[in-house]
Amino acid sequence: MNHLVIMAGGVGSRFWPMSTAQHPKQFIDVLGVGKTLLQLTVERFGQLVAPENIWVVTNQAYIDIVRQQLPDMPVGNILCEPCRRNTAPCIAYVSWRIKAQDPKANIVVTPSDHIVTNVQEFQRIISSCMDFTSDSDAIITLGMKPTRPETGYGYIQADLSASSLRNKQIFRVDSFREKPDLETAQQYIKKSNYFWNAGIFIWNVTTIVNAFRVYQPKITRIFESLNNVYGTPDEQAAINERFPQCENISVDYAIMEKAEEIFVCPADFGWSDLGTWGSLLQQSQRDLYGNAAIGPDIQLFESHGCIVHTMQEHRVIIQGLDDYIVAENNGTLLICKLSEEQRIKQFQEQS
Repeated sequence: MNHLVIMAGGVGSRFWPMSTAQHPKQFIDVLGVGKTLLQLTVERFGQLVAPENIWVVTNQAYIDIVRQQLPDMPVGNILCEPCRRNTAPCIAYVSWRIKAQDPKANIVVTPSDHIVTNVQEFQRIISSCMDFTSDSDAIITLGMKPTRPETGYGYIQADLSASSLRNKQIFRVDSFREKPDLETAQQYIKKSNYFWNAGIFIWNVTTIVNAFRVYQPKITRIFESLNNVYGTPDEQAAINERFPQCENISVDYAIMEKAEEIFVCPADFGWSDLGTWGSLLQQSQRDLYGNAAIGPDIQLFESHGCIVHTMQEHRVIIQGLDDYIVAENNGTLLICKLSEEQRIKQFQEQS
């Protein structure tokens, strides 16, 4: 059976004042479409995974929000991390939990706060990759075709000299590269075999559990010791006790950079991790002057390249702004140059 794992424990507030640590971006209608990023994530997997096989891993502070936004999800499929330990322990926990229920599960893991504009192509790619991993020991990561020399993403170097015999769209990974400086990123995009690392993984449960056994024995021992409590009323108490003992490590460092059967599927379906206001501007519908307006009644005059997000205001009129962020939420109004958005955290701390 196909299973979907959504990682929804992030506490990022880079979209302040729209998002906060108490209400991060995955739980917000960032795009102004009437659905949160979490809801959109579930929706685009709707034809690929049965509702009862969708899992959300989050932390205690967000359990109620997840239940409110995904009312049809089985309560037992919302897993709670007692503390933050990065993506490797998160993935290990849900993998052992799914294995206890479905030892032959085929799994796709995705963040909860990304967007996809070409859902049909996304579904085609995911379906193809899940067919590949269902009866093999392959680990697949999606590689997004880069459109600019982005320094905010990690990169995947692929071996494009020969595709997999079973799927001509899947290639072996040569190496994973850290977030580069601008000069290095410019070199990457001149080549055809470098892709953005989207943090979307596909594997079967046996493959990922065995990978943890080989490369992360300490984490493995923790979750193996809980085999008799998964799916029981004692699960959360046991997780609360043992989960904090896990090393704080990403799945990239823990597994992906060590394992041998690692493949990449290059893809181009309008992906963004929406890490900045600038990326939201690029992914939003813009007027003739490059402005994106997200809200019920926004008018811009003699303005260019602005992103305006004012969902709670009845009417907003802006004149004479170029390349600015204008955002309002719960009584806080932010007006900031797009080129200075790295200072937003500072403004948040001082407010």
